[in-house]
Formats: sequence, structure tokens, C-alpha cells
Amino acid sequence: MTKFSVLPLLFLLNMMLTGCMSYESKSSLPIEMIAFNSLTKEEQNSIPVSPKDSTVEKINVDEKNRLLFHKDYNKEQVYSVTFNNLENADKLQVFIDLDKETVIGKVFLTK
Repeated sequence: MTKFSVLPLLFLLNMMLTGCMSYESKSSLPIEMIAFNSLTKEEQNSIPVSPKDSTVEKINVDEKNRLLFHKDYNKEQVYSVTFNNLENADKLQVFIDLDKETVIGKVFLTK
């Protein structure tokens, strides 16, 4: 009798652990890779080095860079991921929301 009551408990525990593991793996993706995965294949191929060689900064939103974001973006800070040494431009800058999941804009920078 107790064998039958333990099986549903083990099944429930297994489901809870599986849910926790999937949540952890989603949030553990580095910001550099989120930015890199948001690029087109052409943009990804123009980066001759690893995405890990990029620069990540938390920057304040000002009027200059606000024009690069979605219209309805109204937060005061964003993450900026800068990919250097591009083949066709000097730098590619991708802006990511503080939730570390949403790409809100990108721009090519030249000297």
C-alpha cells in the first residue's frame, strides 16, 4: 500500500526538479551569447573572434542612444555588448535590457 503512495510523490518531486533545472539553464546563458545569438548570420560571420572577447558594460540611457532602442523602451540603464575587430566596420554594439534576455537595439560604430 505504501509503495503506491510513494510513486506519485517521487513523480511530483522529479517534475519539480526538472522545472528548476530548466529555469536555471535559461538564466545562465552569458550576455555575450544572448547578443551574439540575436545577430544575423552575416553579422555573426563578420566577427572573426569569439563572442567571449566582446566587452560588456552597464550604461545609462541618454537621448543619443535612446534613438537606437524600441520606441516603448523607458528604462534608465541597459547592458551594452561591443564586438570588436569586425571585417566591415570597427565595432558592433548590441543593447540588452537589464532582464538579460531582451535585445532592444544594435548599431555599427566606425571611427
